[in-house]
Amino acid sequence: MKHLLIVVFLFSTVQFSAQTDAEHLKTIYSNSLTNGMSYQWLDHLSNQIGGRLSGSLNAEKAVQYTKQELEKLGLDKVWLQPVMVPRWVRGAPEFAYFETSPGVTTNVNICALGGSIATPNGGVKAKIIEVGSYTELEALGEENIKGKIVFINRPMQADVIQTFEAYGGCSVERYAGAKEAAKYGAVGTIVRSLSLRLDDYPHTGSMSYGELPNNKRIPSAAISTNDAELLSGMIALNKNLNFFFKLNCKQLADVQSYNVIGEITGSEFPNEIIVVGGHLDSWDLGDGSHDDGAGVVQSMDVLRLLKESGIKPKRTIRTVLFMNEENGLRGGKKYAEVAKSKHEKHVFALESDSGGFTPRGFSFQCSEAMLAKIQSWRSLFKPYLIHFFEMGYSGADISPLKDDNIVLAGLRPDSQRYFDHHHAANDTFEHVNKRELELGAASMTALIYLMDTYGTDTITNDVELRD
Repeated sequence: MKHLLIVVFLFSTVQFSAQTDAEHLKTIYSNSLTNGMSYQWLDHLSNQIGGRLSGSLNAEKAVQYTKQELEKLGLDKVWLQPVMVPRWVRGAPEFAYFETSPGVTTNVNICALGGSIATPNGGVKAKIIEVGSYTELEALGEENIKGKIVFINRPMQADVIQTFEAYGGCSVERYAGAKEAAKYGAVGTIVRSLSLRLDDYPHTGSMSYGELPNNKRIPSAAISTNDAELLSGMIALNKNLNFFFKLNCKQLADVQSYNVIGEITGSEFPNEIIVVGGHLDSWDLGDGSHDDGAGVVQSMDVLRLLKESGIKPKRTIRTVLFMNEENGLRGGKKYAEVAKSKHEKHVFALESDSGGFTPRGFSFQCSEAMLAKIQSWRSLFKPYLIHFFEMGYSGADISPLKDDNIVLAGLRPDSQRYFDHHHAANDTFEHVNKRELELGAASMTALIYLMDTYGTDTITNDVELRD
């Protein structure tokens, strides 16, 4: 009888624990969907401030706005962490056309890639040569490339279901294409925009010259997918096609900016830190609503939802709004540097930088034992249609924190529409669905709650408690 009573007691304890967790998640989701702040914050960040390129006035406005909003939440601490960031400016709008015969031209949509140098004042005009990737340049050699513009026409692979994998498969062409083409005497590069949709929006993004001397650097721009298709077809018909483009961008001296940080101090283990964040900077063509205004406001709302739901974290929960993810990762590196210098113990970090679309789950960088523990919580997320709990990439800004003692995670929304807007002028507030955004904020809060409650120690019975 005594043994039976113990079994009954243990069973009821497990049931009560699971029920309490389910109730907490239900409260979190309800508060986010009926009383969320993420959409309201994003409205201001996007429509009242706009694009937030590192070093710009808008980036500074975003720092001050998000700091003020975090202070209104009554957190235990809110502060700014200084970080020096690059300042690249686009200048006047870009202009480009191809010429099929003298005086017969067709305008195309381009934008300078972030970090590119400007063209000469009169622009660059030269014959254009098409390649499928920059690795094809070596086969062509200097005799076929020198003095020409190189058009790198590598589409994202359409049959890859995880669109971030398709993006990763060809983003190197954008990043290093100009550096490689310059080695063979090219005078400029035009790179197909990284988007799975055919439209007229050119998509910018970061590029690098590496160690290439300044006098060897060449201007580089992205061309819209529609115009990439058109240009490719015209080159097939006319191998002597001329192309003209003019860029007005400039790299200025570094300026000081800030990571914005707010935290709730842990009630039992204040020295164990859980981070949730997104990047506050964006490119300048749109207003950065999906990349990464969504991640910023979701991360802010995690702290508010914990408080609103009556949850008092055991561990310190810290929201970090990182500066300069897009063209330098200075904010993420600075945060990790300071954390290391202070000997802070970070146990978990979650990043949202995949847009404000419907959440599907999370990807993790952790041990197999830890993943098994996390996967045992699936039944708690089932009512909210969250099902993806797999190993995978977490996020750029939290990656400098990586060591053997921290679990890293990334929110994984539905990615099929993300690259329609990524780094383009149509990354705007009107393309963010309020409900999808709030579901993402709730899902992040739910995972933070569970990680705080059960920790990252896998030498426990926590996995069994979730079964």
